[in-house]
Amino acid sequence: MQFKHPEILYFLFLLVIPIIVHLFQLRRFKKEYFTNVKLLRELSIIQTRKSSKIKKWLLLATRLALLTALILAFAQPFFKAKDSQAVTNELYIVLDNSFSMQAKGQQGELLKRAVQDLLEKTPENLTFSLLTIDAVYWNTDIKSIQKELMNLNYSATPFQLDQALSTIKSKKSPFNKDIIIMTDAINLSASNSNPLDEVFNPFVLISKAEQKNNIAIDSVYLNQTLANFYEIGVKLKSFSKATPDVAIALYNQKQLIAKTQATLTKKEQELFFTIPKEDFNGYVYLEEQAGLTYDNYYYFSISKPKKTTVLAIGEPEKNQFLAKLYPDDEFQLITTELKTLDYNLIENQSVVILNELDEIPQALQTTLKSFYEKGGNLIFIPSANANTTNYNAFLINFGTFSFGNSNKREQKITSISFTHPLYNGVFEKKVTNFQYPTTQLSYDLRSTTSAILSFDDQRAFLTSATNSLSSFYIFTAPISKSFSNFQNSPLIVPTFYNMAQQNTNTGISAFAIGTSTPIILDETLSKDEIVEVIRTGENGEKFIPQQQVLSKKVRLSFVENPQEAGNYTALKANMPIKNISFNYPRTESDLSLDNSNLLAAYPNEQSLDSVFNTLQTNRTDNQLWKWFVALTLLFLILEILIQKFVK
Repeated sequence: MQFKHPEILYFLFLLVIPIIVHLFQLRRFKKEYFTNVKLLRELSIIQTRKSSKIKKWLLLATRLALLTALILAFAQPFFKAKDSQAVTNELYIVLDNSFSMQAKGQQGELLKRAVQDLLEKTPENLTFSLLTIDAVYWNTDIKSIQKELMNLNYSATPFQLDQALSTIKSKKSPFNKDIIIMTDAINLSASNSNPLDEVFNPFVLISKAEQKNNIAIDSVYLNQTLANFYEIGVKLKSFSKATPDVAIALYNQKQLIAKTQATLTKKEQELFFTIPKEDFNGYVYLEEQAGLTYDNYYYFSISKPKKTTVLAIGEPEKNQFLAKLYPDDEFQLITTELKTLDYNLIENQSVVILNELDEIPQALQTTLKSFYEKGGNLIFIPSANANTTNYNAFLINFGTFSFGNSNKREQKITSISFTHPLYNGVFEKKVTNFQYPTTQLSYDLRSTTSAILSFDDQRAFLTSATNSLSSFYIFTAPISKSFSNFQNSPLIVPTFYNMAQQNTNTGISAFAIGTSTPIILDETLSKDEIVEVIRTGENGEKFIPQQQVLSKKVRLSFVENPQEAGNYTALKANMPIKNISFNYPRTESDLSLDNSNLLAAYPNEQSLDSVFNTLQTNRTDNQLWKWFVALTLLFLILEILIQKFVK
């Protein structure tokens, strides 16, 4: 036992006072003898002496105990807490508000239940810091952030405990830290299993979903373009053991376009819709009864097709095959010889093809480098009479490319990189036996990039490099009919078509929130003009994205905004210029990815109550002064009773 005010114990010397009083009252009786009834008188005196001595001893003991209890009460005795050294710890609550917390537990949605527990069970006078995935509230209390908690939204970013701990560490403090981690541990990264610092005292509250079945719309894509219609493909993913029937609806803004019922017979399944070939700004909706709801919507936009501008620089007879690959209804093809090239044409193109030029003039190299950096695609086809030194001086602007020796022997093009974005959706399955194109001459190419098409000796025939805006494609052999039959191969159509269409304004516009992929608009901005983005609908969210003016184009970046999925429109001077759609990443859709075992090394609690009770019990000293006050009152009452009833 310890005392908060041990100096009060010096007053125990006052115990001598009742002892002195008691001794004073024990003086001898003076004897008086009477002649009459002498014997009876002596008996009465003896009896009175005995009862008086007992009473006074009782009073002495009671007064000593009373005074002792009173002095000890003022000295405030206590037993030291088991974890008293951690009484100065700072409290941090890490709350997982990722979309997997939308799943339902025994008492409703996991996140809403966690918020309700915080509001109901957190002591009002408790100071703590709250960290969610996308917000931090330092040194607050439950009343101050009640409104923020009640309006807490789900985050499109997956929960990463290590990032939250890094944020806590960045707040410098001399005190250790108690951390309450509230999560469902779905899709938790293995990096979160690293041992916590000794300054952290963790408590883990893992929320469990009752129903882990879920169906998600994974993606929407343009399956094929017809004369007057688009065929839209919708890819569904089922994370359910059963094969339920689901209803899928297609909306253009608020107008219902089509609706169908499907039975999911496998984990991944595709449905198809046909829509008119015109502007589209809507979404696909999955009417799912159970599971998560955030992945039941997929927003996408289709802008009115614009012709892709293609400039081919080369000899006329070598450029003839391009007219068949780039029809007038989709492309605006310009062919020119190098000697008659108008350099002012280049900045207005989407794609520039260098078709078997013997050399590339320095002025053209500089212009094409700027064109590539501003979002233009380049296709480079070498000449049979190439000046490799000149080529290499040009290629160094686009990556680690370098031409070596020429090989004057026939070689077959036998390998296709089916996973490359250039052939996305081209092949239904991997083709291992097709009519192999051949070349009669090729160049060795030193490069660190993977080949898209390869020869039978594994050397690259076609490879590429990319920046954040555009792509650079490089062939290692001339493809004119004098040196190759590649122009007669079916492979040439998807290859050249997709090289020209990538990063253009055609096709479906659907980006993941937080994407680092920029969007290029073919717009010219004056000095004070900016591009704004507004969400479609009444009172839509409006923001200004990061933007960079690139000659006659504008590069938009959407890393920070928007925060909510939906259909948006890019505006210039309040006039719409492009529809853009954003969706939440599907990283939380699979509720079977329970990684709670990564947190098994830390104390797992059953409820928030038990955490606060543990902290209160282990950190609070056992105060005894109240008991001594009660004893003081008890001894006072005993003294009164002795005075009254003991004779």
